[in-house]
Amino acid sequence: MGNRFQVQDRFAAGAQYIAGELRSGTSGRHHDVVNPATGEIVYTYELASTADVDAAVAAARAAFPGWSGATPGERSDALHRFAAVLAERAEEFAYAESLQCGKPAKLTAEFDVPGTVDNTAFFAGAARHLQGQSAGEYSGDHTSYVRREAIGVVGSIAPWNYPLQMAAWKILPAIAAGNTIVLKPAEITPLTSLLFAQAATEAGIPDGVVNIVTGAGKDAGEHLVAHPDVVMTSFTGSTAVGKRVAEIATATVKRIHLELGGKAPFVVFDDADLEAAVHGAVAGSLINTGQDCTAATRAYVQRPLYDAFVTGVAELMESVRVGDPFAPDTDLGPLISYQHRDRVAAIVERARAYATVVTGGEAPKRDGAYYLPTLVTGAPQDSEIVQAEIFGPVLVVLPFDTDDEGIALANDTPYGLAASAWTGSVYRANRATREIKAGCVWVNDHIPIISEMPHGGYKASGFGKDMSVYSFEEYTQVKHVMYDNTAVARKDWHRTIFGDR
Repeated sequence: MGNRFQVQDRFAAGAQYIAGELRSGTSGRHHDVVNPATGEIVYTYELASTADVDAAVAAARAAFPGWSGATPGERSDALHRFAAVLAERAEEFAYAESLQCGKPAKLTAEFDVPGTVDNTAFFAGAARHLQGQSAGEYSGDHTSYVRREAIGVVGSIAPWNYPLQMAAWKILPAIAAGNTIVLKPAEITPLTSLLFAQAATEAGIPDGVVNIVTGAGKDAGEHLVAHPDVVMTSFTGSTAVGKRVAEIATATVKRIHLELGGKAPFVVFDDADLEAAVHGAVAGSLINTGQDCTAATRAYVQRPLYDAFVTGVAELMESVRVGDPFAPDTDLGPLISYQHRDRVAAIVERARAYATVVTGGEAPKRDGAYYLPTLVTGAPQDSEIVQAEIFGPVLVVLPFDTDDEGIALANDTPYGLAASAWTGSVYRANRATREIKAGCVWVNDHIPIISEMPHGGYKASGFGKDMSVYSFEEYTQVKHVMYDNTAVARKDWHRTIFGDR
């Protein structure tokens, strides 16, 4: 992978990006960015303090009048330039993402980075289409129309599993709609968020429109959410932390957008293409080493296909190549940290008491936070490994008999972010997409996302949408404007307040 650089040199000025420049945090506490494939420290920086958050919010607030007052065409042009800068630096972004996350180079180069460039190009076009309802005389005596207006300073918090894409998902719709933003990335993976903000400046997006504060959630994160000058919070992360974010945000009556945990079902009916389902299950469960809130985690397979499915998935998982993220033939990288690897391993170990580990279930004998692709069968529906979000390369397979049972099992967790149905029947597919309670239901595939379509959940997976024009529902204020057309001083309705007809 080309365009490698020394991270400590590139970000020597610090891991905060405020008003168009890098600066050091002022908390007095330092943090290490660690390559999870080797355990090597690649960057040490000072975390943001609450004063740094205040400075970033002030910069965003100062930039808001000018940016929100720009024409849609001007914002669109800036975002088109932004997409071009990102495309030019694709290799650099892919390298940084693999370095801090342990993602295989082919995943960052073919999925994370191109997806982010495409998202940027999409919102460059969408910036010109912030339209409200057309004018009309709905009362007979008045003309009404709807304006969509930017809401102000957005304070967003992004997770560590897709740092680049999540930065884009938070920043792009917000600024396309005319808002300014302060983003807090996960402190363990700040590198590509900082590169993203620098690229925005290089593209001509004004200073203060995009700001990054890299600090701890309890300090910088909570202060950002509670800040009186922040009018909206968008958070992606666990359901438990999402509840805390909502609690803080509602204290100041902020708009909130939450994309939380998932436990995606993968429902295989007995008329499915078995080979396609096996390949889809392995790909869908192992993407990003399973650290994906939409990853396939629970496969429900109708009994006639169950045994063959289990055998096929086990064989394919055992062929997956675990190794150096920068090696071109590596399929699966490490988990994000040793601590997280141990958490995933502990869930699998506890499951041995009530289920069967068909393959995997251990760390390979190599340095790094690796864990082998793991297939589990025989787990009860109410068990931890079926109900809890594992966030690792673990797939649980359970059988079902009737279609009713399969759909009921798919819905039987608190989550509702994503799901898939595998069938050759349009009737079964229509029923599954209608009755499975999830924000995205794929048919005969699992994982693909596109910029034009929304992403967001049901139930404990949160509410609101990323990507697509639907995301503007989060980042714009809808205003009704109404004009009197009569030029009459005393309106007929006034008699309900004073006088007679």
